[in-house]
Amino acid sequence: MILAAVAALLVQAAPGNAAGATTATYNVWHWNIAGNTLHAGSVTDGMVDGAVASIRNRSADLVSFNEICFGQYRAIQERLTAAGWPQDPTTFSRFAATRDADPGICDGGETFGLALFSKQPLGNSNQYVLPWDGKKGSRKMLCAPLRDTPRVRFCTVHITTSNTLTDGVPDNVRQLDAVRGILDSFDAAGDTYLIAGDFNAQPNYGRMNGYYAPSADTPNNPDNTGSHRELDDDDSAHCPGYGEHTVEAAGSPGPPCGVYRKIDQIFVRESRIAGPYSADSLAIGASCAGGTPCSDHRILTGTARVAIG
Repeated sequence: MILAAVAALLVQAAPGNAAGATTATYNVWHWNIAGNTLHAGSVTDGMVDGAVASIRNRSADLVSFNEICFGQYRAIQERLTAAGWPQDPTTFSRFAATRDADPGICDGGETFGLALFSKQPLGNSNQYVLPWDGKKGSRKMLCAPLRDTPRVRFCTVHITTSNTLTDGVPDNVRQLDAVRGILDSFDAAGDTYLIAGDFNAQPNYGRMNGYYAPSADTPNNPDNTGSHRELDDDDSAHCPGYGEHTVEAAGSPGPPCGVYRKIDQIFVRESRIAGPYSADSLAIGASCAGGTPCSDHRILTGTARVAIG
């Protein structure tokens, strides 16, 4: 098996207003695969097979990819169809290009971006263009409802690393604020959502305070004012309030626990949590392209029971 799991802990959710509502449990799987930077668009170097094996081994219901080339998206689509996912691939997968076809990326002219997959058929997706960071392409948030449970939405996002000021506000903050505003509109409409992605921010950063609920406060992640719990924020074995690292490269500033940082998250609105939730960060497989790491990010998985309607 290419990808090995590390510790998981099942925790009890903070009570929201979910009592009495219909509930469902979802297994979420997220990976920033560095599909261009590390794989140059390849579908045969072990990454695609490793991803599909992990999705199946983890019994994922909802799957999110960042930095995926379109050819890799199609290859994963084909393999999941062969594994018994909905037989019409147009019903269970969605792609959003964040870079147009360019001879310098992926496999010499493919688009590049975000992808969603779901074991249940999806409805029509929406692509929300985020404030521009001055770089090539455009950052987006990709969301789709479950076709047969349209009050449940699944989203993915990849926030910029840029902190260049635009009208006095850093680009990454502008994008985070835009995403949070969209999520608030979903909640105001009565929808339940789960969002996974590379937020390019550690949980204890000030710019994430508007995401994490005050009930998530710990010495490792204080001063929160938001409405969400992150599925790894209550893991007593791995930096409570912060969670387990998702990249295996030291950076500055370092995390409050250990050496490596957590910049990938899976969020659920606190008021929609209807039972236990948990998360797990999986060690990076090292069997791609002749024994090289398959990404510079770990896979992040999580399970949550949520209220619907």
